[in-house]
Amino acid sequence: MGEKIGKFFDSVGAFFTGGDQLPWCDRDIILGCEREIVEAGDDATDEVKQESIMRLSWALVHSRQPDDVQRGIAMLDASLASAVSPLQKREKLYLLAVGFYRSGDYSRSRQLLERCLEIAPDWRQALTLKKTVEDRIAKDGVIGIGIAATAVGLLAGGLAAALARKK
Repeated sequence: MGEKIGKFFDSVGAFFTGGDQLPWCDRDIILGCEREIVEAGDDATDEVKQESIMRLSWALVHSRQPDDVQRGIAMLDASLASAVSPLQKREKLYLLAVGFYRSGDYSRSRQLLERCLEIAPDWRQALTLKKTVEDRIAKDGVIGIGIAATAVGLLAGGLAAALARKK
């Protein structure tokens, strides 16, 4: 019985927190990626620099810190036009979608995932994130409707109480 109650509270908690399966990234990993870019310096090839920047972008959009996520979004957005292959574009679009998901802009995340899926329609990672984003949009809608219904109910109850006192 206690196990069932625990599962119930876990599912309720997941409903309100989002319960996504995306990995989180610690500050230490971000610092390591930044250090890697600095150590590569001007001697590194463009390919090595781009790989290091992609690792840093990945770490930033998976961070728990909103400032890091915004920095990752800015880096990816600036580098999207320079993507030479469809694979690079797909990766950058996906990471941008992760960043916008983490920052709470679910509609922008969904748009980017749709562009990503135009390039690779069967990419499971993007399909999974798209489902997560759509579930989150639906949950936010349900919560919004619940708040609106509660407000209407309180208003109606207050009016009914006020009218009952007048009589």
